[in-house]
Amino acid sequence: MSGIYWEEKYETMPREELRELQTSRLQSTLINVYENVGFYKKKFDDAGVNPYKFDDLDDIKKIPFTTKEDLRDNYPFGLFARQMSDIVRIHSSSGTTGNPIVVSYTKNDIALWGNLIARDLYSVGVRKNDIIQNSYGYGLFTGGLGLHYGAELLGATVIPVSGGLTERQIKIMKDYGSTVLCCTPSYALYIAEVGSELGLDFAKMPLKTGIFGAEPWTEEMRKEIEARLFIDAIDIYGLTEIIGPGVSCECSEKKGLHVAEDHFMVEIINPADNARLPSGSRGEIVFTSLTKEAMPLIRYRTRDLSMINEAQCDCGRTHSRMKKPAGRTDDMLIIRGVNLFPSQVEEVLMKVKEIEPHYLIVVDRVNHLDTIELWVEVSEDVFAEKINDLEKFESAIENKLHAATGVSIDVKLKEPKTIKRSEGKAKRVIDKRKGDVI
Repeated sequence: MSGIYWEEKYETMPREELRELQTSRLQSTLINVYENVGFYKKKFDDAGVNPYKFDDLDDIKKIPFTTKEDLRDNYPFGLFARQMSDIVRIHSSSGTTGNPIVVSYTKNDIALWGNLIARDLYSVGVRKNDIIQNSYGYGLFTGGLGLHYGAELLGATVIPVSGGLTERQIKIMKDYGSTVLCCTPSYALYIAEVGSELGLDFAKMPLKTGIFGAEPWTEEMRKEIEARLFIDAIDIYGLTEIIGPGVSCECSEKKGLHVAEDHFMVEIINPADNARLPSGSRGEIVFTSLTKEAMPLIRYRTRDLSMINEAQCDCGRTHSRMKKPAGRTDDMLIIRGVNLFPSQVEEVLMKVKEIEPHYLIVVDRVNHLDTIELWVEVSEDVFAEKINDLEKFESAIENKLHAATGVSIDVKLKEPKTIKRSEGKAKRVIDKRKGDVI
């Protein structure tokens, strides 16, 4: 099976050898941040951690977590472990809720990142004769340039379209013969919708694979995308804070996302008490950089909820597999004391064939009580039905949602194309309790 591996030595390394490699690389990283980042030197000293004597991987639990607030508090360059003369690139988040998250890369970091993406693409059958339409946003967002360099390293042809201008995207896809599409899953659905309106038959297109990430998406949405675009839809995962896309990715088996454990150590913790959880437990994902030079993060709390499977995959890879993240701890809605994730709503909706895959959850508080509405589009045929029939349909969806979530959700059926489409990350929730506006 060697033909399916980009780096067979590392991808199929026995777990004991992998653990030894992680231990060695982690010690080097701990020394790096201890000597070069004042934030971590204080953190280690306060916790009694001596990086020069670190020789047991389990001792990582003695090190306190790093959080997004720590990155904001050290804005802009306080967590850099290299001088600016060694930094070749800076990315950052949008900073819509405070100081943006700023991350940096050395020349070696950029090479590492490209190699991780090439590994991921290769694992799902992408080869040098493919034409990759990269519709992730370029710029400060890590998605576009992250995929770009890895695809070029693979030797494939890259079309750096970036996001937006959907009709042009479809013309390029058709005229240039794109075989791989890279974008957010919500934008893939929008491309499918616009393409159908333009009379495009995706079944006759060369497009065969989609690499989708940057937002949570369910198995039900995967089926919808695959049915509309006639492709294999692959999940890729990453965080700006850790490196960008490429921290983990599905292989062709689509039975979990392989974490690049030779470069990132992964833990699962209980977000309620921060205790480490065993393999197979659902909790919050925590990552530690093992090889990044410019800005390694130690025990970074992602807020993403998932579980880890350490069993060897049918593809032969030995690296742990993440389950598709179910959502984020900070995406969780509390409605009249009940926890609700948008992914739970999406999972129900995608099983109702009469509705379109476009929805919006609207949360408010009226007379001191939480209210929640679900706006969801239906086809022209459904919307044209009698009022009584529409009310029965709404009630049927409400019953399905209540059975699955335990929350009473008021469903409002909307005409086609009335819910705003996304050309990047989809906004699925408007929480008026927090001041959001529609």
